[in-house]
Amino acid sequence: MDRRIFGIETEYGVTATHDGRRRLSPDEVARYMFRGIVAWGRSSNVFLPNGARLYLDVGNHPEYATAECDRLLDLVAQDRAGQAIMNTLVAEATQRMRDDGLAGSIYLFKNNVDSAGNSYGCHENYLVSRATDLARLGDLLVPFLMSRQIICGAGHLAPREGGARFCLSQRADVMWEGASSATTRSRPMINTRDEPHADAELYRRLHVIVGDSNMSETTTWLKVGATDLVLRLLETGEPMPDLGLANPPKAIRAISHDPAGRARVGLVDGRELTGVQIQREYQERAAALVARTGAAAEHDEAVLELWDRALTAVETGDLTPLARDVDWVVKQRLLDGYASKHGLGPDDPRLAQLDLTFHDIDPDRGVFGLYEKRGRVSRVVDDAAVRAAVEAPPATTRAALRGAFVSAARAAGRDYTVDWTHLRLNDGSPRTVPCKDPFAAQDDRVDRLLAQIAGD
Repeated sequence: MDRRIFGIETEYGVTATHDGRRRLSPDEVARYMFRGIVAWGRSSNVFLPNGARLYLDVGNHPEYATAECDRLLDLVAQDRAGQAIMNTLVAEATQRMRDDGLAGSIYLFKNNVDSAGNSYGCHENYLVSRATDLARLGDLLVPFLMSRQIICGAGHLAPREGGARFCLSQRADVMWEGASSATTRSRPMINTRDEPHADAELYRRLHVIVGDSNMSETTTWLKVGATDLVLRLLETGEPMPDLGLANPPKAIRAISHDPAGRARVGLVDGRELTGVQIQREYQERAAALVARTGAAAEHDEAVLELWDRALTAVETGDLTPLARDVDWVVKQRLLDGYASKHGLGPDDPRLAQLDLTFHDIDPDRGVFGLYEKRGRVSRVVDDAAVRAAVEAPPATTRAALRGAFVSAARAAGRDYTVDWTHLRLNDGSPRTVPCKDPFAAQDDRVDRLLAQIAGD
């Protein structure tokens, strides 16, 4: 596919404390956060005027699913819009707590593991053709996803027997299969459940659940952009080297536990390769495809450059070229610098706290947000683009139809129902418009529905 739909679903960790102690349970915090949402949406599961979905997931994790995007920059802006919306909910919830006489602060973390070791996800969605052989695609894609943490891991100071250890990924230790229809029981890297959210005769939705939640816009951009390039490479049907893994769960952990990039993992054919070598196979073949056919998307050449730069940095051991661009490198340098300055061992609780604070999405309190304000990390969108994404959907996908409908129905006080593929007015003369084409930003049926709302 030269034009692809992307989406990201992010679950946030949440807590509320007062004087250093937990004040409310996650359920209680979530109720305060979503009280305003329930007031207008009559549910804690709603679609927003910007086309995105906001809801509470299992375990009382606030979750934000971006609207459908067909441009990487739109996706990054939509992902950042989710953080802005969550911060607004936190501010509203904090005021409600004060009105109820409860002092304390609410913290939302864009990470993937809590202090008890529970894991929650960041899921990526990629539209692929229904004609795609998903089994073959999974076989070819799993080695890429398993080793992709080298270029886009969030980094984690993981407690271990014998001392905490810095790892590349927060999700690697909870992955147990390459591909499966389950999500919580076995936690595969690719979820194969067939939910296309589109015309099922034409499309499938590739649901990737192995990735970390990224604070860095650049890392998010690289993560999705590189995956899109690999999908295009695999969709050409060109012969690929056999990189099948003998034990994917063992391999993903081995690579995560060795930020130096020297860990070798076993392949089905008996060879052993490092994660960097596996990534090189994909990066070089993707670069050759773009050189041969031309860039199919505006991000292709820039993504290939950063991808190459990241692999070279790990190969040489000089991570300086990534100090502004890749989450795990930014975090590792932060932790190493703080530990050196204060003479701390790896198990010092201050390092664990700093690791967590890196993911605090409050821009005035979270470490990454402070880095961003000081210009110490790179960006790919600006604040104006994020503000626009909070209010409006991407203009070039189906999300534009959904956003316009939600805005109009809410403004008119109409009773309506929305999901990814349907728009429905429930009052008066009930009417449902199916929207099965995720690429369609214009639809005469939706225009008539909007006119009906305006005219009633």
